Amino acid sequence: MRALVVDPDAVASVRLAEVAEPRPRPDQALVAVRHIALNYGELVYASQWPTGSVHGHDAAGVVVEQAADGTGPAAGTRVAIGLAAHTWAERVAVDSTRLAAVPEGVDLVDAAALGIAGVTALRVLRTRSVLRRRVLVTGASGGVGRFAVQLAAIAGAHVTASVGSAERGAGISKLGADEVVVGVDGLERPFDLVLDTVGGPQLAAVWGLLAAGGTLHVVGHASGEPTVFDTGALFAFGEPKSITTYGDVTSPVDADLTDLLGLLAAGKLSAEVDLRGSWEDIADAVAALKSRRVKGKSVLDVTGGD
Repeated sequence: MRALVVDPDAVASVRLAEVAEPRPRPDQALVAVRHIALNYGELVYASQWPTGSVHGHDAAGVVVEQAADGTGPAAGTRVAIGLAAHTWAERVAVDSTRLAAVPEGVDLVDAAALGIAGVTALRVLRTRSVLRRRVLVTGASGGVGRFAVQLAAIAGAHVTASVGSAERGAGISKLGADEVVVGVDGLERPFDLVLDTVGGPQLAAVWGLLAAGGTLHVVGHASGEPTVFDTGALFAFGEPKSITTYGDVTSPVDADLTDLLGLLAAGKLSAEVDLRGSWEDIADAVAALKSRRVKGKSVLDVTGGD
């Protein structure tokens, strides 16, 4: 079968190749993949994976064989795959805890887009009540950002979406943002929760915008720049503020995916798929993603599979 494997010498850092068929463990289902979703980080840091290994974490398809231990969706079920390893292949062995059944009426393309981006946004926003609270989402035009804006609005927050340019901010107000700003300069009112995907100098700036008792969640560092805090910036009286990392890739995601799919089915959440194509054109898709020409998610069709 074919798969996208890590190749540091390839233009896209991955290439199509023939690989061995997967052999599921008792707690894994065999899934025929229909679509894969790309994430910026997994492509930028593809070189950290062994050369020749099947890459990717998010996809959607149909269960060919249910897990032998009886867990997870039955054969024939359409499923979303999230935060799993080695998913960019025609067929994959997937832990039951990384699968969720896709409701009728939800396109597999949209289901594939959820994975890392949707689960990250959902888990951050579940760390505290944001009802009638002020939430700032940086990098709001990206995959995580667009999910975070929508989910925060659903939860009743006042949402400020920060983007890199006015052009990248187009359409974000329709997702539930109360205000869309370029950068963070000019923002004055404090925020109870900040979801930051940018890092660098902007991370230090948004720390200064955090309300007493607020939390700044670092979920990415797209800028690639270091963060330097001014002397005394991390010292303050009053209710403590906190900076926290996000990197939970081990706990089950089936329940989170199910909740997100339910919101898609109810028409309350948009997958925001901006780039759609074939995995044959992986080089073009990766170039578009790395150059920040994609607003939202990139989903590619797996061609040549069953």
